[in-house]
Amino acid sequence: MANIKSAKKRILVNETKAAKNKAIKSRVKTSVKKVEAAVAQKDMEAAKTALKAAIGEISKAGSKGVYHKKTVSRKISRLTKAVNGIA
Repeated sequence: MANIKSAKKRILVNETKAAKNKAIKSRVKTSVKKVEAAVAQKDMEAAKTALKAAIGEISKAGSKGVYHKKTVSRKISRLTKAVNGIA
């Protein structure tokens, strides 16, 4: 356990940031699962609307620094490819 005041503060700040990052990643995973479920059912309309929402969530996570920008583009690309594959 830290004794120095600044180290104690860093521990608290890191816990807060970790909780925020975890919530953001959870939202991204949920939106990705919705797209994959729609693709599995071959429901084009649901897949497109879910894809649009997922792209927004993934991009937001990337802009907040939760994901690297190349990870963001890879995730979006794979989801888009999956949705276009059911056409």
